[in-house]
Amino acid sequence: MAEIATIARPYAEALFKAAGANTAGLLQEIGALSAVSADPALQQFADNPKVEGATVFNVLSDVLGRQGVVLSQAAQNFLKTVLDNGRLAALPEIAQQFQALVNARSGVSDATVESAFPIDAAALAAVVATLETRFGRKLNPTVIVKPELIGGIRVVVGDEVLDTSVAARLQQMRAALTA
Repeated sequence: MAEIATIARPYAEALFKAAGANTAGLLQEIGALSAVSADPALQQFADNPKVEGATVFNVLSDVLGRQGVVLSQAAQNFLKTVLDNGRLAALPEIAQQFQALVNARSGVSDATVESAFPIDAAALAAVVATLETRFGRKLNPTVIVKPELIGGIRVVVGDEVLDTSVAARLQQMRAALTA
């Protein structure tokens, strides 16, 4: 079976082309769809050969409606296409790839900032400003608290990693002492 990223790529690219200038609104809708479609019970329901795509579409629309998300016509058409082709399981990956395409167009990259402690808004703004200089592009940060880092931060931007955590420094010292 093909890897999920390979399956998702054409859908993400088609959605990106169809979105045109409305990528921001569509991005939120696809993100909500992705979150709901990742539910294992919904996946099992959608994979049932006795359940039609229209039924799954109605269930998804109802769940999103209860969350206050109303799908635009473009998102509805996209969802119907995904369901007709039996690719609901690929929706989270499609959303990620769509996000990457939108970011690439706008010159923004997603950054995962892992910290041993919660970071307040002012400190995060200062850290992001420094990181934007370091990585040479605008960043969209997501903060994850990981106490096992002991102190410092670990930043992941695409395939680049900047690890200034105490845990990483201890690991480096351990490697140097055992070499």
